[in-house]
Parts: sequence; structure tokens; C-alpha cells
Amino acid sequence: MSEASHPSVIQKRGRVAGRVLGVDACKGGWVGIALGEQDPQAYAAADIEALVRQVEEHGPLAVVAVDIPIGLPDSGRRRADELAKAEVGARRSSVFMTPVRRALGAPDHRAAVAINRELAGEGFSIQAFGLKVKVFEVERFAGRDSHVLIEVHPEVSFAHMAGQPLTSRKLTWAGAEQRRELLRACGVALSGDLGLAGWNAGVDDVLDAGAAAWSARRFTAGQAISLPDPPERFSDGWPAAIWV
Repeated sequence: MSEASHPSVIQKRGRVAGRVLGVDACKGGWVGIALGEQDPQAYAAADIEALVRQVEEHGPLAVVAVDIPIGLPDSGRRRADELAKAEVGARRSSVFMTPVRRALGAPDHRAAVAINRELAGEGFSIQAFGLKVKVFEVERFAGRDSHVLIEVHPEVSFAHMAGQPLTSRKLTWAGAEQRRELLRACGVALSGDLGLAGWNAGVDDVLDAGAAAWSARRFTAGQAISLPDPPERFSDGWPAAIWV
């Protein structure tokens, strides 16, 4: 596919004016944190397209940042995942190696692992296989949507906020408090009643969406870093990079 085939997925860094949305998958579907001139706003929806439309009822969006792989390898590992692991240090297990496209198209985890071992030399967890529905949902959305869309990884974003890799796990009290404080210090104060997002998403999901929004805001300011730079490109044509 040509570069023109994917107008919504960002090809390079640059300034983009307007509100931004950080998105993370959660048990109920998706949770989003929107940043603009007002305080952060939280949203939740069963699918990503509905989430974006809901957010745009309160104003247009310039950038959508999502914690899901965009651009699937044909063989081997994505450079984006390898660089993300290096960025998060002791939290490297939080970064999944993205399976090859053929593996995610397999009917079950066992078949998927066999394909990935053949094409990438390694297996992958059933948790990673379970993300296939979300991966393809985002891909379909990107293919028919006109928003600037970037891939992010919250733990990489938090490491950059802190100036070093975090050591606390996000599901612990200490980890959640550390991440909430990092966001607050960066102008993303998440507290109080978050509406349906507070009911439908876990604390870690909301914090991750906040981190994604932080990276999206950095992108609008022309400050975002691409891992790798430039993005890789596989046979699917998507520019594959994690932005922070």
C-alpha cells in the first residue's frame, strides 16, 4: 500500500493545532482523556469510533493517540517495540512484542504461536493474542477516518515524564499514585467524578489514557519523539512507530 493509502496515520512529527485525545483499551471497550483549553475530560465507549464521535460532540480533535500497535510486521520484531522496552527499563515486561500479521489472523493462540515462531523466531502470550480484536478494530478505524492517529505506549510516556524509567507497578497503590502525580505535574490532573469512564474503566486504564493524551499534546507542540525515527513500514503500509 502507498503512503497515500493511510492519510490518518502520522508520517512525521509536526505542529497540529487543536484538542487531543488519549485512548486506552479497557474491559468495557475504550476509555479516553481529552485535553484542550479546559480541564481534562474523560469518556468511555464500547468501540473506538463511537468514543471519538462522543468526544467530538464537545469540539473537534486534532490528534488521537492510542495504546495499540499500528503497523504489523511480516516477520521478526518491530523496532518500535524493541526501543520501547529499552525506554522503560525494569518495566520492560509491560511492552508486548507485536506478533506478525499472519499470527494475529490465526483462529486460536496455539496456531498463532506456531506461525509466529516460524516467522519471528518466538512465541507470544495469550494476553497478546487477545488484543487482536482491538488491533484490527483500530486498523479499520484508521482506514476510514481522517484524524491524525499516532501509536503510543503509556509506560514509555511515564518514563519520559519522570526523566527515568519507573520501577513501581501501575496496579499497586504506589504505582497509581506516582503516575497520577506525574500527570498532575504535567498539567493532566485526573481526579473527582469521571462519569461513565470512572465506572467502566480501571484506575490504570484511566491513567494510561491520560499518558496517551500527554504524548498527543506533545505531538501537537512539535515535541514528540518517534521510536524509531523514521517509522518502519511493513507490507501493510502503515508507518509503525511509538510516539512519546
